[in-house]
Amino acid sequence: MEEQQIFETRTDLSQLNDAVQSVRQQIKKIIVGQDEMVKLIITALLADGHVLIEGVPGVAKTLTAKLVARSLAVGFSRIQFTPDLMPSDVLGTPVFNPKEGSFEFKRGPLFSNIVLIDEINRAPAKTQSALFEVMEEKQITVDGKTYPMQPPFMVLATQNPIEQEGTYRLPEAQLDRFLFKVIVPYPTEAEELEILNQFHQMANQDALSAIQSVLHGDTIVRIRKVVKEIVIDEKLLAFIAKLTHQTRNNGSIYLGASPRASLAIMNASKAMAAINGRDFVTPDDILEVVPPVLRHRIILSPDKEMEGVTEDNVIKQIIHSLDIPR
Repeated sequence: MEEQQIFETRTDLSQLNDAVQSVRQQIKKIIVGQDEMVKLIITALLADGHVLIEGVPGVAKTLTAKLVARSLAVGFSRIQFTPDLMPSDVLGTPVFNPKEGSFEFKRGPLFSNIVLIDEINRAPAKTQSALFEVMEEKQITVDGKTYPMQPPFMVLATQNPIEQEGTYRLPEAQLDRFLFKVIVPYPTEAEELEILNQFHQMANQDALSAIQSVLHGDTIVRIRKVVKEIVIDEKLLAFIAKLTHQTRNNGSIYLGASPRASLAIMNASKAMAAINGRDFVTPDDILEVVPPVLRHRIILSPDKEMEGVTEDNVIKQIIHSLDIPR
């Protein structure tokens, strides 16, 4: 009787799988390769998280973010961050209405569902701090009045790791608010040839015009509720806690991950399990999301940085030092 009850309460993932497949198919019309970036952006969307995309110019960071937004039937806005950008340019500002004789709040570009922030590290600290509240609490407070964001709300931000002139390092508190940091590599030679052929055949056709909106906002909200119900075993929760704790007791790491990182791993692994067609989390789901969740949340010790050790190297060492539950 108990076994029958467990079977009956299993989570129905059919709508979720159809939605993910539809979005992937739309993006594949234009994007060649970059499967990991696309998968992680969709995972973050289902896990109600934000994504920081890092890569050199020309690897389709911004285009992929725009295509994801285009495949969703939700509001979209793009903000180009520059050194002279002020918080009011992003949040909005009170404007005097002479007819009413009072001030009205004119909403800024952050008031949307999918917000693409291009070159996020080009704005100064004052403007960066304007994102803290909205990324964590999904609301904006201006002149003592709070404006909640309409769900779903997601920030996709891009940055260039090479060019440092005119850029500002993102505060750790802001980095911690991103669910994932995705590193976008160069395409392979075969993929680059396919890109050339594809864009040659498209000729005068606009890339975005080929994308259809296949997923509505209310559907995304429903799918997120389904993802939260994905089963995760107590042993796997203990593994996540141990893994995060190890980042705070590692000689190669100056600053370890916060409890928000543990929650991020749990939520992301649930979404990853759902995308992989399961209503329960496996160790492989956790291992797949750990690098993008942790790489921007830890700071290496100066000597390791001098040696050229990367965050991913240290994360891999920590994983190998632990017993992975099976």
